Amino acid sequence: MANPKPSVSFFSFFFFFFSFFSTSFCKSTIEPCSVSDSCNAMVGYSLYTDLKVAEVANLFQVDPVALLTANAIDISYTDLENHILPSKLFLKVPITCSCKDGIRKSFTRYKTRPSDTLGSIADGIFSGLVSAEQIRDANGITDPTVLDVGLMLAVPLPCTCFNSTDNLLPALYLSYVVRPGDIVAGIAARYYTTVTDIMTVNAMGSMTVKPGDIISIPLPACAASFPRYSSDFGLIVPNGSYAITASHCVQCSCGPGNLNLYCTPAMLAVSCSSMQCKNSNLMLGNVTSQPSSAGCNVTSCSYGGYVNGTIVTMLSTSLQPRCPGDHQFPPLIAPPTALSDVSPLAPAPSPFQSGGIGTPIPKTSTPGSSIFTGLAPANGPLGSASNALPLTKSLPVLSDVLFSCLVIVLVL
Repeated sequence: MANPKPSVSFFSFFFFFFSFFSTSFCKSTIEPCSVSDSCNAMVGYSLYTDLKVAEVANLFQVDPVALLTANAIDISYTDLENHILPSKLFLKVPITCSCKDGIRKSFTRYKTRPSDTLGSIADGIFSGLVSAEQIRDANGITDPTVLDVGLMLAVPLPCTCFNSTDNLLPALYLSYVVRPGDIVAGIAARYYTTVTDIMTVNAMGSMTVKPGDIISIPLPACAASFPRYSSDFGLIVPNGSYAITASHCVQCSCGPGNLNLYCTPAMLAVSCSSMQCKNSNLMLGNVTSQPSSAGCNVTSCSYGGYVNGTIVTMLSTSLQPRCPGDHQFPPLIAPPTALSDVSPLAPAPSPFQSGGIGTPIPKTSTPGSSIFTGLAPANGPLGSASNALPLTKSLPVLSDVLFSCLVIVLVL
């Protein structure tokens, strides 16, 4: 990546010099952190071969349902865990981004197979999201030419939190591997963000990117306001997609008409606590409206988080200028079986560009018929959002992190 604009002080120039080398040769954006918290994030992944849904989920150690809902894939189909996804399909994979050794990272595990090399694992299996050197260092491998079959490797994945905001608005960050032909303007347009935001987040001095670079893309999102003691505290859903929570009992969506989180009973809901609002006959997600001379009296039953195995519901009433129409959901797609020129997994239209009607959520599956029933819930955040500021606003990257990255460059 190009060198960010230096400040007048020698120290700032020195820092930016090292920042240039760290972002250029270590491939990905580095976000410093100083506390053991985590956030929801995503990595962009292109399948290296045809894979079952369960195999992709296992590769990143994520909930298969969370993987599907993050990409707005219809989960009402049967036997989805064994559905084969086509090679080179691009997916947004939800991960938990933590603080490790002073910078943001996410880890998964991979068991080596015959003919594996660190290079083939990094560039092939994990689609360039990690380098061979990073896998080597994470596992203390002294001789990378010899890999025992069945060796369990820790694989560090790039991620950023940046307080789960972009310009003070909710955002979830996607770690994206630049592909041949990509330009910053095209990436920004595809993900409904701006060139300026991408350049700011990644401390870029120019719009030049190279294939293999990993940049952080802020995705406009809907953020929950659940209490800190709820297990899904910090839930955030990118525009045009869904998230599963409350032990597969609740499904939340974002967009297309606005960036307000909207939660309903999930299609996989079987053994769940009550989702009825107290002192009413409304269920989670229900909204009633009554026109009056003063406006429209609106009563809604909304989701308030998952606390000690209980689904918290909240009943609210308000007087609005006009009665709301039926809620529109982000369009769902069938489980992909082949690639197309126009990816069905592209982000949904932004709320300012969308004028169409979204696809309603399909009817609930028969209880007990889904193979996903009984799976552990999707991993949620383990703590509060990061207190670290974006790189271009506050640049306290630890010198040892930058030095270790530079050492790798000099050794190579």
